[in-house]
Amino acid sequence: MHPRLSFAERDHETAELFEKLQHSSSTEESEQVVEHIVHLYLDLCTTMAGRYEGRGIEHDDLVQVARLALVKAVRRYEPGHAPSFAAYAVPTISGELKRWFRDRGWVVRPPRRLQELRVNLQSIRAQLEQELGATPSDTELAAAVGVSVEDVREVASAATGFRPLSLDCSPADDERPGLSAFLAADDEEMEAADDRVCLSEALTELDDDERELLLMRYVEGMTQREIGEARGVSQMQVSRTLRRITVRLHDQLVEHRDMGERMSTAS
Repeated sequence: MHPRLSFAERDHETAELFEKLQHSSSTEESEQVVEHIVHLYLDLCTTMAGRYEGRGIEHDDLVQVARLALVKAVRRYEPGHAPSFAAYAVPTISGELKRWFRDRGWVVRPPRRLQELRVNLQSIRAQLEQELGATPSDTELAAAVGVSVEDVREVASAATGFRPLSLDCSPADDERPGLSAFLAADDEEMEAADDRVCLSEALTELDDDERELLLMRYVEGMTQREIGEARGVSQMQVSRTLRRITVRLHDQLVEHRDMGERMSTAS
């Protein structure tokens, strides 16, 4: 809330500003009034954004979403259709924040069905904890919501995509290595994966005759003389063609690798 105003004073000033907004004679005047109203409720945005902290979204992003929702509320509000502007703005801001989490807060987004079921389960879980005095089981949650136990467990698994555990975090304390130390392993096949993809793309640029020549030499294992006899050309011609093709492929791979390094350095 504005540091100089009480809630009643702010509501009164807001009502006067909306009256002024209705009778504004120019776009410039309207924008100035809207800006004034927004400034009166910036603290409300900060407070509501704070309710969603610790869920994987940066604080500044949450505040920005709340402020954009506040601007929407100002432009859509019709005096007299709610007890006060604040009573209208709060659910508007809350709805935008929830929608932001639903649409953009997931690192790995599960199906909408699981997202909605997750919200229902959170509400029912809190209610059952009060009634039972203990954490409800998956079976109890499933019965209360009217879904299968498998659905409840699928939601729990999908929830890890909302705020995944960092591989850099320590499993117990700061003196122990992060999770990545337990997952890392040298994999020569993986290291060469990028080259294989690039080579596959480069091969598509060869014509059928060139690809057949590479197949005969490097897949079927035929000698250059055998290839020459099969194709009715000399061994020297086969050698020159193979060299021309392999140099061309090599240059394309080098060019791709250099481009990747430049992009990595730039970022």
